[in-house]
Amino acid sequence: MIPVRPRSWWPDLGLLAGFVVLTVTVATGHLLTLDAAVADWADAHRPAPLYWIARVLNYLGQGGQVLMPLALVLVGLVTWRRRSIRPLIVFAAAFVITYVTIGPLKIWFQRAAPHFTGPDRTVLFNDAALGNEGVSYPSGHVANALVWYGVIALLLGALTGGLSATAVAALRIVPPVVVFCTTTYLSFHWITDSVAGLLLGLVLTRLMARVPWDSIRLPPVRDGWTRPAELSASSS
Repeated sequence: MIPVRPRSWWPDLGLLAGFVVLTVTVATGHLLTLDAAVADWADAHRPAPLYWIARVLNYLGQGGQVLMPLALVLVGLVTWRRRSIRPLIVFAAAFVITYVTIGPLKIWFQRAAPHFTGPDRTVLFNDAALGNEGVSYPSGHVANALVWYGVIALLLGALTGGLSATAVAALRIVPPVVVFCTTTYLSFHWITDSVAGLLLGLVLTRLMARVPWDSIRLPPVRDGWTRPAELSASSS
C-alpha cells in the first residue's frame, strides 16, 4: 500500500501563499500584459480542428455537466456495493468545499474573461463586468477538476478494491493539466486565472485527501450503513 494522504502542511501553506501573492500581483496591475499577450496569441493560433479538439477536451473540467454526474454514479455504485453511506459524505464534502470557496472568490474578484468587450477587461474588481461577465478569477474549471478527479480516484479505488499508484496519479494529474491548457487556449480564462485555479484547487484537493473517510464518527444508522467503505487514502 502506498499512502497518498498528505503528511505535511507546508505545501498547503506554500500553495495558499502563492495564490495570495498571485492575486495581489494581478490586483495591483502586474501580469496583465502577459494575460493579454497569451490570450491574443491563442486567438490568432486557433484553427478549427484544434479548436474543436480543445473544446471537447475542455469538458473534462465541466463540474455540473460531467464531473458531478460521474461522481454521483460512482457514489451510487460504491454505496450499494459496500452497503455504506460514507461515499455520500465524500460527495457532499467536495460539493461544499468547492461551493463555499471558488464561487464566492469569483464574485468578489469580479474579473472579466478574455472575450469581454468592455473597458479594463484584464483587471480585477472591474465594475464594468457585471454578473456572469465578471466571474473569471480564479478558474473554476481548473480548481474543480483537481477536487473532483481526486474524489473520482477515491471512489474508483473503493469500487475496484484499490487503484495502482500510476492510475491514481493519472486520474489526479492528467485531466487537470488538460483542462488548464484548453481553458487558457480557448480564451475562456486568462492564464493567471488558470494558475490561480491550479493553486486553489491543489489546496482544496489536499484538504479532501487528509480526511479519514472510513473512520469519521457518524450517528448510528439502521443495518450498519455507517460501516467503512474502503475509502482509504491509499493505493495498492
